[in-house]
Amino acid sequence: MLAKLEQESISKVKSDYKQIINAWISQVSDLKVKPIFGDVHFSNGIIERIIKKDFTEYSGIKLQKDNSVYNAGGRVITIPNINFHDHIYSRLAKGLNIKGETNSLENILSNLWWKLDKILDKDMIEASAKMAVSESIKNGVTYIFDHHSSPNCISGSLTLLANEIEKNNLRAVLCFESSDRNGKKKSDEAIKENIDFCNQIKNNTNIKSMFGLHASFTLNDDTLSRISEFVNRNDIGIHIHIDEDKADSKISLGKYHAKAIDRLIKYKLLNEKTILAHGVHLSKSDFKKISRFNSAIAVNIESNMNNSVGIHSFKNIPDEIKIVCGTDGMHANPTETIKLIFLELRQQGFSFADTFSKIKNIYFNQIDFARRYFPDFPLLNIGDRADFIVWDYVPPTPLTENNFWGHFIYGMLNRQVQSVFQTGIPLMIDKKLVGIDEQKINLQINKQGTRLFNKFNKQR
Repeated sequence: MLAKLEQESISKVKSDYKQIINAWISQVSDLKVKPIFGDVHFSNGIIERIIKKDFTEYSGIKLQKDNSVYNAGGRVITIPNINFHDHIYSRLAKGLNIKGETNSLENILSNLWWKLDKILDKDMIEASAKMAVSESIKNGVTYIFDHHSSPNCISGSLTLLANEIEKNNLRAVLCFESSDRNGKKKSDEAIKENIDFCNQIKNNTNIKSMFGLHASFTLNDDTLSRISEFVNRNDIGIHIHIDEDKADSKISLGKYHAKAIDRLIKYKLLNEKTILAHGVHLSKSDFKKISRFNSAIAVNIESNMNNSVGIHSFKNIPDEIKIVCGTDGMHANPTETIKLIFLELRQQGFSFADTFSKIKNIYFNQIDFARRYFPDFPLLNIGDRADFIVWDYVPPTPLTENNFWGHFIYGMLNRQVQSVFQTGIPLMIDKKLVGIDEQKINLQINKQGTRLFNKFNKQR
């Protein structure tokens, strides 16, 4: 009976909200963020009206409760956060007993990730997806570009992820990590999973697909050629690890007599819908080649530091290269990556003016790339989808077009997300998830995590 009442309550909450009042609305237009204080009215998932008000006249006094109105209380609203490189399959990998060396990326892959992904089954994948969904919502992430791997549970694995993501009103671009490291049979199955899923979701507005590849050094020429045929015939992008470590191009040169990036170019795998994850060891000439194809580099600084593979020399990355931000599966908060990029730019000698300029470029690059898959990605303007997040941040000084980025870096990114709306539907209100029974899913996550933990520990 309790579950039924909770479900009825959830349905009511989801259907009632029609406006957010007393908010700093960070509208995007002409490659600028233009905050105004006021109210947002929405209906049928679309922003219908924005009413400008005077913040100096806002008292902060709580209004009488109205189930159709969410009072932001002077907080800031922005567009949703986007995770451009996630590994949902890694979510259960906490507190594992890793046997073997972890002193290089090759050893980390061999002794952790390539052991772990072989253990995953449908129940573990589903639990990982539930964990990723709840964590993403809590961090204001409602758009996810995921890179999946489960070599012993390939067929239907992307559908498992898609179902969990879509039923919670998120949007995602999914792919399966193709690789020859586990033999031809597994490679063929991974290629088939990408193809089948791409064909399956062609008319889906919330779930899209890319073609997943692990990294150049685990992919044979024949495999790249086969993938190229499908990618170019269907006008889709690839999602691949590129030069995360020096070993990628070193091994590629030894085995295939070409650097990683040159192999991708040879097989016509770069295009404007492609994500090149990491790219720490790409050279100036590599970036120049990439710029011809308008592909994006997904930066994952935290993971790079964790794996001790180095950090980008941002002076080598020309402005025309689209930089987007990911987490590499370490967590679900890509805004941490933005903050780390900001700090690393300062550490590398960029002036404050140049650093803020780079951050602005990244912010708008992310919108541009998201719109290559979701043309209706919102900008918080009238007629847009009502997708937005409310930060637990009331500006202590005036918030304007000229100083938005200072508030963003030193204010918003240091605070939690307060509430999340997707097509006007609340996914989280005042830091409490809506429509998700956290206690129930945490028990399921722990059950599957314990299974993974025990199986992983039995491995040599």
